[in-house]
Amino acid sequence: MHIGIVTTWFERGAAYVSKQFQDILSKEHSVYIYARGGEQYAIGDPNWDKPNVWWAKRENSPFNSTYINKKDFIKWITKNHIELIIFNEQQWFMPLIWCKELGIKTLAYIDYYTKQTIPLFDIYDGLICNTKRHYSAFEWHHNPYYVPWGTNIDLYRPATLDLLNKEAITYFHSAGMSGYRKGTDLFVKAYLRSNQTGRMIIHTQRDLKEQFPELAQPIDKLIQDGKLELITGTVTAPGLYHMGDVYIYPSRLDGIGLTIAESLAMGLACVVPDNGPMNEFVTEDCGRRIKIDKYFCREDAYYWPMCEVNIDQLAAVMDEMNGNPNMVKQMKVNARNYSECHLSQDKNFQFLNTIVKEVQFIPMNNSTKIKVLNYTNRGLARYEKIIMKVYPIWKLVKRISKQ
Repeated sequence: MHIGIVTTWFERGAAYVSKQFQDILSKEHSVYIYARGGEQYAIGDPNWDKPNVWWAKRENSPFNSTYINKKDFIKWITKNHIELIIFNEQQWFMPLIWCKELGIKTLAYIDYYTKQTIPLFDIYDGLICNTKRHYSAFEWHHNPYYVPWGTNIDLYRPATLDLLNKEAITYFHSAGMSGYRKGTDLFVKAYLRSNQTGRMIIHTQRDLKEQFPELAQPIDKLIQDGKLELITGTVTAPGLYHMGDVYIYPSRLDGIGLTIAESLAMGLACVVPDNGPMNEFVTEDCGRRIKIDKYFCREDAYYWPMCEVNIDQLAAVMDEMNGNPNMVKQMKVNARNYSECHLSQDKNFQFLNTIVKEVQFIPMNNSTKIKVLNYTNRGLARYEKIIMKVYPIWKLVKRISKQ
């Protein structure tokens, strides 16, 4: 079968999901990537720029980050004889109507949705849910598939399961592109409340002190005291997990919890919020779950609320781990064993090949089409309303700048 994957395509968590799908499916099918817009493109990067990748026509759409040019999209479909398309985190639903009109089967990788958009997913022929939490939100669908998340346990493999430093535990944290979403500030605050006997390593793709100016001075002090190593930049897989013993991840919100699975495979004990989907991966044998202090809605009205862990308990857990090195060492062994049993992508994702073969094309329901069109038109109307307010100001500024 000729399968297409519509996705962002560069060093980013969502792209790694698509890459793993590609790796599994390409063993039995021809897979083609439609690299739509996102924060950036990876043109020229040998890790991403492959012969099967179609770099979508650049569309800087201010009303939707997953906007796709129809002419360019259909050209890609036609050239590669695409029969089925998997959409990764697609938030603009018009391409689904085009696929229905062309008779192409569609699957959604479930990650982003709101109360308003959940009914629109009826237009897909099937849904791939990698967590129990996502599956619970879409059990009503005619074809929801629960496919437990898997990671590449051969790529993410520990060099050793011993402690890196017998004198003190090393805590590792990945802030990625959004330190706030991943709870980086909560980690720093908890460490400041702890006995500060362990060592912190934080890897971020964006300047941490710019994201948290209120923590700039404490961060500088921790660096000066040799208690914190801050690494800024993009690192390819398998990343920097090998630098830590314990993965501290007080995430406020996650679609999968990609880094949790990766860190477990690397043999790190994990400390996560006691909230889905993070708590779906971590047991007392290989880490700790931190109780939630509060839940609150994200500004974009994402379906699941954000959460914040209890900072005092997080600090206490770090002290507990630093005071029990043998316990942490056993947790590291358990983490690797757990990943081999439950988190292997080769085992978990084999079901993908069954799904793409068995999913059936369902003709477009007219009521669903109307829902998609209405949702799209409302988005355009909001955008036009903003433009009508901003354009006169922009025009005036441009005229003044020329004087």
